[in-house]
Amino acid sequence: MTQPIPPRRRRMWIRAAVAFSCAGVLTFTGLPGLQGTAHAAKGKRCDDTFKLTGNPGSDFPWEQSIHVRDKRNWDSYTYDAPRQSLDGLTLKGTKDEQRKFLESLDKPYTDYPKGSPDRVYAQYRDYLTRNSWQDTRYGGFEKWLSDAWILPNNNNRRGYFFEKKVVKDMRLLGPDWLCQEDVPVLDKDGKPVMKDGKPVVRKFDAVNYKTNQFLEFKAGPTRDTNQDFANEKFLEDPRRKNARITYVNGESKDGATGRYLERLSEKGGMDDKGRPRVTAYEHRSTSKPDYTRGKYSKPDTNFSPGGNNRAAGGASRIIDGSAPSPKEMKERMDRIRAADPNGMRGRGAGGVDFSTLELSYVGKPVKGKGLPYAFSAQKVDEDAGLGYGGKATSQLISDSFLTWLALTPDKFWVNLNPDEPDRVMDRKFGQTDAGRVLLVADLEMKHDYAKAMDPRVAPGKQYWDAMRAANIPCGTVVRNWIVPQPAKVREQDGGIYILDAPLKVNSEASDVDTPSPNGDCELTQAQRQTSQRLVNQFIIPLVEKKVNEAPAYADLRRTYTARVAAEWIRQQDARQATDYRPVINSNDVTRWPLRGENKNWKPKQTFDDYVKSFTKGDYSYPCEMNGQNKTCVMGGVDFSKAPKRNTTRVQFTAEHRHLPRTTKISTGAMTDDAENESLLLLGGSTDTQTGDGGDDDTDPKPTPTPTPTPTGSKPTGRPSTPAPDPTAPDPGGPKPDGNKPAPDGGLAHTGSDTPVGLISGIAAALAASGAALVWWRRRRTAGPRTPVG
Repeated sequence: MTQPIPPRRRRMWIRAAVAFSCAGVLTFTGLPGLQGTAHAAKGKRCDDTFKLTGNPGSDFPWEQSIHVRDKRNWDSYTYDAPRQSLDGLTLKGTKDEQRKFLESLDKPYTDYPKGSPDRVYAQYRDYLTRNSWQDTRYGGFEKWLSDAWILPNNNNRRGYFFEKKVVKDMRLLGPDWLCQEDVPVLDKDGKPVMKDGKPVVRKFDAVNYKTNQFLEFKAGPTRDTNQDFANEKFLEDPRRKNARITYVNGESKDGATGRYLERLSEKGGMDDKGRPRVTAYEHRSTSKPDYTRGKYSKPDTNFSPGGNNRAAGGASRIIDGSAPSPKEMKERMDRIRAADPNGMRGRGAGGVDFSTLELSYVGKPVKGKGLPYAFSAQKVDEDAGLGYGGKATSQLISDSFLTWLALTPDKFWVNLNPDEPDRVMDRKFGQTDAGRVLLVADLEMKHDYAKAMDPRVAPGKQYWDAMRAANIPCGTVVRNWIVPQPAKVREQDGGIYILDAPLKVNSEASDVDTPSPNGDCELTQAQRQTSQRLVNQFIIPLVEKKVNEAPAYADLRRTYTARVAAEWIRQQDARQATDYRPVINSNDVTRWPLRGENKNWKPKQTFDDYVKSFTKGDYSYPCEMNGQNKTCVMGGVDFSKAPKRNTTRVQFTAEHRHLPRTTKISTGAMTDDAENESLLLLGGSTDTQTGDGGDDDTDPKPTPTPTPTPTGSKPTGRPSTPAPDPTAPDPGGPKPDGNKPAPDGGLAHTGSDTPVGLISGIAAALAASGAALVWWRRRRTAGPRTPVG
């Protein structure tokens, strides 16, 4: 699998020479005769290799057709990764300036102290000089540092520590278990199998000749493809007809490895006892690099309120490996694969679909110690061509979280109404990606509503057929808005788990002064009610499904999950000062502006697009109105507010018993979600140290948390901190008027360990026609892969 750090592996040709020197004595037929006794002496006893003691194990899981470790036992281990402490090192200046600096390092890199920047720079200098000072492979120092200097070294070390862990966990101890064993591969005549002019020797990570078990360990999801030929020839050796190869992976196998082992299993067949000769077992355990963070460590900027932040969890390391485009991501993965011929790497950014990234947990925000957090994302194979866009997606979630904290709740509103071009959204809210996402998603919903009304295809056809059957000559202008179905969260162990909050689309008849391009059509009140009932029956379910599942609404779902977390942080800060105290209600969002391709976006752009859709139509189709053939177009209106629900400790434990453990592991390194095989958890901690010594008891005190609404009563919707009257004039922008959702909407009961456990006080919830506060957390499901057995 990997080269252990100590001891060093012996060279293959030396092993081969030893094997040949024994040929005259054993004639390559003596090995089977050694079964039942300790094998003489090629590898080293595993317990001696790793300095372990204890009794040998038995009844191994792969012997019992168990292919994946019991979820109750999924755990983590650390490995020594000193190079990771320099992952934030940079090389500044122009290319000429960089070359001049590198050439000034006139000593061999080994003459510079280990762990020093000069030693790293000197190694990069050597790499460039070997390539005529052209870095066409990596394209710069930082990518070289990550992919060529840190990653291979980490892979080697994690492999060694995983091998030690398996030996210890499985108790591969005693005289019969040998580690790093070279096994000559022979043909039917007992002669060495040759490849490229050399005898084939298969090195196994652990061997037991007495039980005929030959084990290969991989800390990650892959395999060493260089061993494929040796595997097949090993199984063909008649002297090994009862030998059994088992691949033990620390992560869920990737598709290529799984398919290969299935083919190999078919080829190997069964031994004399009817057992498969090729098996696979996933000893799920997450590897976490152990290193000292320092001056040259890259900070984790997710959810950071500022200050001296040098934390780096699993999320930040994986996200740093995510390129901004598919092309750049493919180039990076090609480099990583080329530098990893032995399949030693773990799952990285290439195994994550960042388009599904969502915030799933935030921990207790302790002042000076940072905020633990965890994302979830869909797990994919590297060959899926994904893994890109992680930085932009995580930054949107983080920026939205901090925006929800910084702005007072009276600013959380948007308004798409064709009659009100001057009241689209609050000015400051319109300078953030959180505000942009709300307004754009509202318009997207209206487009989807329009498409669904097409009378030529379902469900529009069913709607219009029912309208004709009811003798209703035309439809009516409707107001559509999104509300969450009961949000489900759990406050436990000092943090909050965002479990589930599917969205619901509401619809009702509405009136506007802006003329419709379809012309006027007067309906009776009864006809309007019937038309609306048919809209709710046929059209809204499809639109609601898109809002909950379509990629076009992914940013909306992400942004509001961040809103749940932010309001919870507000409540914690109201009880005791956190690192977020200077941010909360500061109304300063300059550090979290519109970014990337949206940096020049203006709310008026989306409003103008909406008015065009409403007055001219984006989608047209033939329809009948008042007995005349016309071309109908559709538009839409509005958002609204949120219901609430809690989850109890009993229910949480029953449905999510593995979540606390795997979430905790994820703050150090990306890990499999023990509850959903299709998901990964990747987290970290801000670990922020305030640099100015402030934020003490002299800072402004928060106002008390509002009193929870009694069960069964109407919510009062009081904000967690006083906010200006939303109907009063505001120099920052117009406010919604009273035609609209009430300025309230609390976060769901958390079912916390406190008697009440209510997270409340999300106030002025997007208070306008077209405004709503929504929370959404969708658990994807997909069946786990079936391991080879």
